[in-house]
Amino acid sequence: MDRREFMSWVGVAGVASSLPGVISACSSQNTQPPASPPRADGFQAVGTVADLDKNGQILNEKFATSKVLVVRDPNNTSQVLAVNPVCTHAGCDVGWKKDENSFVCPCHGSKFAADGKVLNGPADKPIPTYTAKVEGNEVLVKAG
Repeated sequence: MDRREFMSWVGVAGVASSLPGVISACSSQNTQPPASPPRADGFQAVGTVADLDKNGQILNEKFATSKVLVVRDPNNTSQVLAVNPVCTHAGCDVGWKKDENSFVCPCHGSKFAADGKVLNGPADKPIPTYTAKVEGNEVLVKAG
């Protein structure tokens, strides 16, 4: 194989390896409904109580200010808690670990209390929290 043929194959491989990313970026699939605009009182619907109970959490990536993750308050299950799920250490999304009553980052193991405070590093800043409530069958979070 000469140099020109080798470079041709490298070019073909580069184009072929980038196709899945291009196709997924252009895909019109959307797993979340469009976000509802914030109400006059600043609250925005982020999901339903049925979704919260079914999945144990609601992750809404179309919240007014950023992403929002809502879970039931482990100390009072009639209440809900809402946080910005982006870890303050490296920017990975934290997830709620019900058995530990904490938000845990899968990237480096940072752990946050239900109120957003750091329990374990390497993160040294808390994750932001939002005011949240249930009205009827809607879960509402106050933007800003």
